[in-house]
Amino acid sequence: MAIEDKNISYRIYLVAFSIFLMAVAITFKLSKIQWVEGPKLRELAKKETVKSFVIPANKGNIYSSDGSLLATSIPNYNIRFDAVVPKSEAFDKNAKPLADSLSKMLGKSSAFYQTQLRIARENKNRYLLVASDLSYTQFMKIKSFPLFNLGANKGGVITEQETVREHPIGKIAERTIGYERLTPEGKPDGKGIEWSFRKYLNGKDGKVLKQKIAKGQWKPIRDMNEVDPQDGYDVISTIDVYIQDIAHHALLKQLKEYKADHGCVVVMETKTGRIKAISNLGKLKETDSTYYETENYAIKESHEPGSTFKLVDLIALLDDKKVDTSKVYDRKGGLIKIYGKDVEDSHRGGKQKISLGRGMEISSNTVMVQAVYENYKNNPKQFIDRIDRMGLSKPLGLPIQGEGIPIIPHPADKRWSAIALPWMAFGYGVAVTPLQTLTLYNAIANNGEMIKPLFVSEIKEWNNVIKKYDKEIINSKICSDETVKKIQAVLKNVVQKGTGKSLYSKDFSMAGKTGTAQANYAKNGGSEKHYISSFVGYFPAENPKYSCIVVVHKPDAKNKGYYGADVAGPVFKRIAQKIFTDTPSTNEIKNLNRKINNQEKSFHEYAIKEQQEVKGMPNVKGMSGMDAVALLENLKLKVKVIGIGKVKKQSIHPGEALDRNKTILLELS
Repeated sequence: MAIEDKNISYRIYLVAFSIFLMAVAITFKLSKIQWVEGPKLRELAKKETVKSFVIPANKGNIYSSDGSLLATSIPNYNIRFDAVVPKSEAFDKNAKPLADSLSKMLGKSSAFYQTQLRIARENKNRYLLVASDLSYTQFMKIKSFPLFNLGANKGGVITEQETVREHPIGKIAERTIGYERLTPEGKPDGKGIEWSFRKYLNGKDGKVLKQKIAKGQWKPIRDMNEVDPQDGYDVISTIDVYIQDIAHHALLKQLKEYKADHGCVVVMETKTGRIKAISNLGKLKETDSTYYETENYAIKESHEPGSTFKLVDLIALLDDKKVDTSKVYDRKGGLIKIYGKDVEDSHRGGKQKISLGRGMEISSNTVMVQAVYENYKNNPKQFIDRIDRMGLSKPLGLPIQGEGIPIIPHPADKRWSAIALPWMAFGYGVAVTPLQTLTLYNAIANNGEMIKPLFVSEIKEWNNVIKKYDKEIINSKICSDETVKKIQAVLKNVVQKGTGKSLYSKDFSMAGKTGTAQANYAKNGGSEKHYISSFVGYFPAENPKYSCIVVVHKPDAKNKGYYGADVAGPVFKRIAQKIFTDTPSTNEIKNLNRKINNQEKSFHEYAIKEQQEVKGMPNVKGMSGMDAVALLENLKLKVKVIGIGKVKKQSIHPGEALDRNKTILLELS
């Protein structure tokens, strides 16, 4: 018996010792988890349940020079409810008043919202969707409702925001206004003003900590963890929407008529360099009949300019005192040979012995080549140096990315050859962009002062100017006053009695130069010709206000024609004519305030004023079409626009109930 008791005691001791060892092991493991692995595990748990979320800043708007919207962000908001947060007393007191307010704004019955709120309370739903796709006005109003006005910590209101970038004027100037986006690889990318001025437009994002709750949803933790975003600034562009509309449709009409591949037009304010209109239209495929703004041809496409480059010849010859415009040359039947290569006039007949000035007026290749070659063949560097001093051998340095690189051969280059100089004289073997060509002609219109093209005039925070962009002079004097005056007379004669005489109008004066180039002329020898037709100049011829270039690529030469005066010239004339006769008197924007409903309010104040409730259709008569579209779309209405300018008629009368299934038609003056 004693032995049996002794064996039992041993077993008890063994079990107790085992339990002791297990306890020691557990204690050791717990200690290790707590003190060794604890920080790492706690950090991992925090990462899985608590995260910092970005609160996007409101992006600034892009405006035209007269204050019309070119690009704006339309905010959308969602309201959710954390039913666990409010105390019982606050919930019971405010549930019905909140439901009544929601019913009044959103349309469903008060009983419906009361039921939703109470079910969420009973089920401890921390992420009940109350309302979605709200405008800013509705969002601010709903935040003031009973219970929600207590905030996130006491009232349980959760707000979510997303923004959509809109272009109120549609596809017009879309490529220059631009965009900002992420590539498929997640890298930021963009084009135009949106991308180039993003540091001003984008502002600074805020941050908020959120905690993971049921069903993979996240809710804000505390207001104190929130860093408010800083809104972006507004960018005031130089574009005039009226001139832009004229330029766009004039170019589009001609591209369709001549079945061209693509083209561009730019209108610049002579004395300031401000770009008032820029349109770039092209086909996605050769078989297309529709044109899109896919490439900024005016800025990026560096190509052989053809006869518009002859202005360089005339500037150099006159300013270097080589010859005068009265110097007579023999066209020799419109065909000469340089090193065995033909230089031919487009029209070989007519008077053969003509002056240098007349040679420029009728765009004689033989005259211009003879003049340049005879006077610079022994010292071609002098001719090239003249081009360098004018600033044509380097990019303009535009703020918009993608500017084409000019190609001006130099005698020291490997590619320089004996025919390089004479070929340059009629615009081959060189490459410049349309905007670089326009900048040169604008300098002649501006009495010799070459100005950098300007796309943006100001950066603003409401009415406070953050940054101002004044005109930037590239070359204060590209040639003497005497040379300028002689060239101005020649360019005026081009339209009156030269290659551009079909464009002449007794009602308004123009000056400029036609251009017709064969693409890849030197490489293909014309075996598969396609043409680049252009016209560049300014108007009025006396005291010019605007300069303009039109370039059209690959017109249907066989069936329609290809000469610059026929293809590009009418676009230039149409723009000049419309500006002269139809453009209303406008002033550059001084501030962003405009009259709406006979009260001096800014568009933003009208559209997003805190706690303002839109009860019916607003009166948008008298507003610019762009602003009216933005306002109505902010109210989630469908809008269709006819015409350009300001609203003269709206299909749904002011004060009528808002029906988001209907489309409101705006007729613009």
